[in-house]
Amino acid sequence: MQERNVWVDYAKAIGIILVVYGHVARGVFNAGLPMDEAEFVLVDSIIYSFHMPLFFFLSGLFFFDSLQKRGRGGLIINKVDTIVYPFIVWSLLQGLFEVALSNYTNGQVTLTEVLSLLWMPRAQFWFLYALFLVFVVCTFLYARADRRYFLPFVVLFGVLFVFQQDLTINNMTRFILGNTVFFALGVWFNEVKAFFLARYAQLALFFGALFVIGQYLFHVTFGMNYTDGGLPVLALATVSIFFMIALSMWLGQFRVDWFLFIGASSMTIYLMHILAGSGVRVILSKFLGIDSIAAHLVVGTLIGIAAPLLAQVVIDRFKLHFLLAPPKRISASHLRMRKAMA
Repeated sequence: MQERNVWVDYAKAIGIILVVYGHVARGVFNAGLPMDEAEFVLVDSIIYSFHMPLFFFLSGLFFFDSLQKRGRGGLIINKVDTIVYPFIVWSLLQGLFEVALSNYTNGQVTLTEVLSLLWMPRAQFWFLYALFLVFVVCTFLYARADRRYFLPFVVLFGVLFVFQQDLTINNMTRFILGNTVFFALGVWFNEVKAFFLARYAQLALFFGALFVIGQYLFHVTFGMNYTDGGLPVLALATVSIFFMIALSMWLGQFRVDWFLFIGASSMTIYLMHILAGSGVRVILSKFLGIDSIAAHLVVGTLIGIAAPLLAQVVIDRFKLHFLLAPPKRISASHLRMRKAMA
């Protein structure tokens, strides 16, 4: 059997590369550069039909074991450290940069918008906001459940996903209803993970064919978009996730350290890639006068990945981990609170 985290990191690497490319492409399109609109919309919808559901799925993989180990209070406190802390720090850092450089970017960002992060998350940080909400909901839901409830929970959240437009009352419910099904799918996947690991090559071909057929029917034949919601979107995302997982397991036969580094650093890339990618676009278009779409997409994506990786090396080298997680020194009162909540 393969090392457990190899294929997971490969899946994270695939996902984060798509995230960076998707945001770079959106930035180029919104900047008004000469980009074919129909082609952009098609590729954008294909990427967004599954890349963020994939990350919710991956987040659910180790959730139940962690819940059993840490308990409800311990798990929530851990997610405050690993999700809420970087969400707040980097929402403020990126937001202040965007306010200062509004004259050079696609939108006018105000300080009020930046400081509204607790109820209106901005830019890519919506994912961390939503992920924490999903963790809290599932922590209480799964706390007294056993494995026989895993599949019913997937069905329950699938139904809520399909009818989310009628059930959504605010941002929080929208984030929960729109993403928890993929997290629950990741929790349940542990029940069939051994089956996938034993047959990843055949499953990669099977789900790869379904992926191509499904994306073609969804986008070309029926002319739908990932924003349409409903059962077709859920089905397409599920097939696409299973293809990415089987493909990652197949790739896990080959250990490629730089690709694993991208996957292991996916959080750092997610936090920093907008600043890097937007900076490249501004330099290329505003200062160098380069309008080539290929140049913007390739260079923007490469720098959007490479710059955060370099930052990760610097953070590790100079022990600047407070940029990504709170300092490890914890007060005695905090320790007592953790024990009381566990």
